[in-house]
Amino acid sequence: MQLQVAIYARVSNEQQAESGTIKSQLAELQQQVTQDNFSLSPEFTFIDEGYSGASLIRPGLEQLRDVVAMHGIDRLYVHSPDRLARKYAYQVLLVDEFERSGVEVIFLNRPLSQSPEDALLLQVQGMIAEYERAKIMERNRRGKRHAAQNGQVSALSAAPYGYRYISKQDGDGQARYDIVLNEARVVRQIFQWAGHERASINEICRRLKQEGERTRTGKSNWVRSIVWGILKNPAYKGTAAFGKTKSAPFSPKLLHKRGKPLQPRRLVSKVTVPKDDWLYIAVPALVSEDLFEVVQEQLEENRQRARQYQRGASYLLQGLLVCADCHYAYCSKPVTVKAANGKKRHYAYYRCSGTDAYRFGRERICTNQQIRTDILEEVVWNEVTALLAEPHRIEKEYQRRLSSQKNKDKDMAAIEVQRSKVKKGITRLIDGYADGLIEKEEFEPRIKNLRQRLTELESQAQMLQNELNAQTELRLVITRLEEFAKKVKDGLSNIDWSTKRELIRTLVKRVEIGKEEVKVVFRITPDPFELSPNREILQHCSGRLIASARKHNFFLLTLTAI
Repeated sequence: MQLQVAIYARVSNEQQAESGTIKSQLAELQQQVTQDNFSLSPEFTFIDEGYSGASLIRPGLEQLRDVVAMHGIDRLYVHSPDRLARKYAYQVLLVDEFERSGVEVIFLNRPLSQSPEDALLLQVQGMIAEYERAKIMERNRRGKRHAAQNGQVSALSAAPYGYRYISKQDGDGQARYDIVLNEARVVRQIFQWAGHERASINEICRRLKQEGERTRTGKSNWVRSIVWGILKNPAYKGTAAFGKTKSAPFSPKLLHKRGKPLQPRRLVSKVTVPKDDWLYIAVPALVSEDLFEVVQEQLEENRQRARQYQRGASYLLQGLLVCADCHYAYCSKPVTVKAANGKKRHYAYYRCSGTDAYRFGRERICTNQQIRTDILEEVVWNEVTALLAEPHRIEKEYQRRLSSQKNKDKDMAAIEVQRSKVKKGITRLIDGYADGLIEKEEFEPRIKNLRQRLTELESQAQMLQNELNAQTELRLVITRLEEFAKKVKDGLSNIDWSTKRELIRTLVKRVEIGKEEVKVVFRITPDPFELSPNREILQHCSGRLIASARKHNFFLLTLTAI
């Protein structure tokens, strides 16, 4: 009987992924599979490139665990335990999970048996790997900080626009910044425009594009963040800063970046460090210190005069809106309209970022319409209050989605009976083959069909069990939502703006805006009213809304269910 095998490989960072170090793991794993006289299907090769082993949230690992849960493989090849996870507790958890599903785990660096001594050795190796990882990170951090305190450029590891970083290996034992003449000319021009001509960042971006200057990545379109980063970087006055940011516990975003995976590669967030804690390293200067300080004063004056900084967060749905067509975020835009009687009226609209031609080489990539902020905010808020007034709408929506599946308990019982029959058939077939009653040519296709049928039944049983578990979780969600609704019921009518905004962000996951409809997707957790980055979303649902029958100067806004 041919066993179904799979392999899993992982590298920790993107540099290792780009340099192809994962290929060596795959080559060794595939070679071992071949030596054991097994064939490997491409769909059973699970890879995580650039994902930390300190987290279990990895795309390749999650696909592997799903296949294992459905009993889709019999043997798993991994290079070493620390490729599964860096934390020994995670290693034990995964190995135990795989073995309970009947999967034999093979590590290339050592055999794994079922003896207590081997289990202890695995745990010890896991603890050593976790300790090693922590020591490497701490040693690297302390080494870089010590190098920065001594003014060594090697602590920076990279160079901004205008410079080229020369490593110790290429610089005869001394890292340094070399000036890139063409880029340095652009940097000096940017500071001249900002400091002497008091040009805005938008104006600088336009001038750079008109003159055909290119970014380091070769793009002709200069965005505000690039120019702002150049103007704020003290390296250009001759003192590069080390330690401007630091790692902090992961803080999930309201909306994930377009084109990026939902699961972050590293469960950490970067936070800004106060300037007093920065360490400065001498590098070649591109502009004078006086000009740099003049630019900083100009940027501070622009910040104080900018309306968006004075008013702060002014829109209830900021960070929650996304275009259903191009998947770019919606942002707010104030507009002044001159009426027929000559009076000016001020409005604010939410518009798709994909309609901004200047972002995409003067060509729009989306034609979605803009929406009045006050109308959209009112309708979404009405939906939130309606959900709190009637929590059982979640249950109705959930039951509507599952209306085509009835008598789940009976279905589960029928599947269990079929599974028992298939297992007995497999046992009888193996016994017949062992007694010589069945030839190999007849045995192999029959056992393969029975095992395939057993896998399908187990998959169906798992799906039904997941639905039953979801119903249990749903009841918990409704109970928590009812409790919260009772507490806020009397105060919703008099709630202030900031509290209303926080309540919307707690309950609403995103608002998808299409050309003819808007979908409100709610974020429902076991306790959705205690914000915690460690809580996962258990249920998404959206309510069916029709905008109030009022006449507007744009299209009819209709909110429908997903």
